[in-house]
Amino acid sequence: MAPQLDGYFAEVDKLSNHFIDRLAKAVAIPSISSDASRRPDVVRMGEFLAGELKKLGASVELRPLGKQPDKPELDLPPVILARYGSDKNKRTILVYGHYDVQPAEKSDGWATEPFELTVGEDGRMFGRGSTDDKGPVLGWLNAIEAHQKAGVDFPVNLLMCFEGMEEYGSEGLDELIEKEGKGYFADADAVCISDNYWLGTEKPCLTYGLRGCNYYSVEISGPGADLHSGVFGGTAQEPMTDLVRVLGSLVDTDGKIQIPGIYEQVAPVTEDEEKLYDPIAFTMETLHESLGSTTTIHDDKKHTLMGRWRFPSLSVHGVEGAFSAPGAKTVIPAKVIGKFSIRTVPDMEIEQTNEAVYSYVKEVFAKLKSKNTLKVYAQHTGKWWKASPHHWNFRAASKATERVWGVQPDFTREGGR
Repeated sequence: MAPQLDGYFAEVDKLSNHFIDRLAKAVAIPSISSDASRRPDVVRMGEFLAGELKKLGASVELRPLGKQPDKPELDLPPVILARYGSDKNKRTILVYGHYDVQPAEKSDGWATEPFELTVGEDGRMFGRGSTDDKGPVLGWLNAIEAHQKAGVDFPVNLLMCFEGMEEYGSEGLDELIEKEGKGYFADADAVCISDNYWLGTEKPCLTYGLRGCNYYSVEISGPGADLHSGVFGGTAQEPMTDLVRVLGSLVDTDGKIQIPGIYEQVAPVTEDEEKLYDPIAFTMETLHESLGSTTTIHDDKKHTLMGRWRFPSLSVHGVEGAFSAPGAKTVIPAKVIGKFSIRTVPDMEIEQTNEAVYSYVKEVFAKLKSKNTLKVYAQHTGKWWKASPHHWNFRAASKATERVWGVQPDFTREGGR
């Protein structure tokens, strides 16, 4: 098998300029899913990708998803469903990626034109989507083509699911997955997502877990309209005062969540799991540089990474309805909505966590003895995910990564998107 692989890698090197040219064509399409005026470009990018897959002999379907729920005048871009190979003696891998991108302007701080691929002298490539996620998606096409040109049999059957709305919440994808779980995707033996990151530049990472996210709103209202503090200060109970007290009770200075019933759900850390953190290429100095300060909760690598990946966290994100512009304004808001989220981990359940949050917030508010009105609710929820790094899919990925990079990858989780 080794001589075949050598031939394959030689073909990858030979085709490198062709692969770069393919990426340049993709980067040049401003497929910005959040911009309605760019929706035709998102569709064009999907059609380009489908065309490239067809050239390689894949069976391809552009699956329409209907209208965009929050903008019914807009069609959702199609999901590309593709299959390469159908050998029943091979395993079937389902790969996911996305072909839409975030907005980008040179005025945002780009040193190069964001929708023109620029290749630096050191080989680094700059262009919107070159890493997230057009480059990784095209990597699958490149692998197919290099196998073909080298005359090496592709080792697995590939199912592909590439969407055009990931940067806008993956509208329509859930319904498609639920529908096709026992249809188009039925014979998938494992899934590979080509859309994650490395901790640094020293070692590749294989991600085996992702925290979930429950996002909450705490709405407190009182007066019928905004008031002037010079006229009504000291006469009305103020929603903003109540909200600050409620939000301030949720988590302590060191990030410990104060809501009963949260930590009780968390799966204990196993000895085998804990060992995975020791070899990870990560330093506190790198984190301090990213933060622009040394205000970390923990002073060591292991506890910091566990705090980021392994344990739940609560973050307060903002207040809607309150004065936030520069300068002074003496308004008393009639209604304010505080927003916070909890990053969930194994074995936390969405509904159990929601009930713990609702119960605690109502209890704290009741202790204020305020005449204002409280509402607390979840805006959206997303479940955590965890796989075993010892699964054959991860073992194969580790072996392949080591063959290419010459170093064993780090097994990491992610804090959540």
